[in-house]
Amino acid sequence: MENLGFWAVAAAMATAVAAILTLALRRATGADDTASATQLYRDQLAEVDRDVQRGTLPPDEAGRLRSEIARRLLEADRATGATLLPAAGASWPATVIVVATVAASVGLYALWGAPGYPDLPLKQRLAMSDAAMASRPDQATAVASVPPVPAPPAPDAAFLDLMDKLRSALATRPGDVTGLALLARNEAALGNLAAAEDAQRRLIAAKGDAATADDRAGLAEVMIRAAGGYVSPEAEAELVRTLQLDPENGAARYFSGLMFAQGGRYDRAFAIWRDLIDKGPDDAPWIAPIRAQMPDVAYRAGVKYDLPPLRGPDGADVAAASEMSPADRQAMIEGMVGQLSDRLAREGGPAEDWAKLIRSLGVLKNTDKASAIYAEAQTRFAGDAAALSFLKEAAVEAGLTP
Repeated sequence: MENLGFWAVAAAMATAVAAILTLALRRATGADDTASATQLYRDQLAEVDRDVQRGTLPPDEAGRLRSEIARRLLEADRATGATLLPAAGASWPATVIVVATVAASVGLYALWGAPGYPDLPLKQRLAMSDAAMASRPDQATAVASVPPVPAPPAPDAAFLDLMDKLRSALATRPGDVTGLALLARNEAALGNLAAAEDAQRRLIAAKGDAATADDRAGLAEVMIRAAGGYVSPEAEAELVRTLQLDPENGAARYFSGLMFAQGGRYDRAFAIWRDLIDKGPDDAPWIAPIRAQMPDVAYRAGVKYDLPPLRGPDGADVAAASEMSPADRQAMIEGMVGQLSDRLAREGGPAEDWAKLIRSLGVLKNTDKASAIYAEAQTRFAGDAAALSFLKEAAVEAGLTP
């Protein structure tokens, strides 16, 4: 039998606990009876004194009664210090309950516990998480393990023709930073993540020392999307470079928190994400995915945490909207939604823009179109866990049931 030594010690401890509890209950039964008798004799002595004071009991008779009661009281006091066991069977229900409870505890541990598993103090568990993160799969392995995803809807022929022309133009102008930025963004929108990563690397190389934190964060993001939402060591290196350029870069901090959550360091993920939530703004693209994951991260970090309510529009926004008639406000919203919808259909865009469109359609009560846009966005961002989480929260806010 495996772990024989463990079970022998556990059985001995369980037996000892059961014996102690049973004996304590049996002692308590006898002690209660003895305590009742002792109190009775004390009450009788007090009654004798009261009778003497009232003159209803002669002093010599009172002395005789006191002696007799005192003798019985002393016997009861001596009995209190002895081991008192009630008659056989008097406390068997308590004994059965104790034995059944201990036996059930042993059985439940055998079913759900981990016999023989060593104790894991918090410090050791954190060290194990750090070691697992240090040896986690690289980018190439992660990309190769991502399951195939459905191809996004094919854009119109005119857009594809423009993309072919852009690729051809950059083949002869490799240092065109504007063209490379456009190429990287649109390759990502088309789902060509390997091509998007290549374009983003070429953009950073072309900029040299002028490459910004956002450029580095963009490279990390496309790498994470290509790996199915997994933050590889290579993507982590880009996040580190981003934060060296801009320690407050929101996208890099979000993905850093995601990396720690994936590695089991929920304490560090919670600290990073709580700071991002506190600083806002609420419409930042990383806030929605953080809010979606934060309850679970806080629970696993051992922190009691309630998400703060979303902050509404500022005073200027409210004042501007309040000056419009209902018809003008409706027309303004419909116009903005139409422009956003046209742009996304023509050029694509980041997940936050798709989420904004879904929410706006929800405000307009156009749930059918919001549902269709959500379905299209899911296809476009398939494999990107952060984007999909962001989109799902937008769908819920729009009144959909994703």
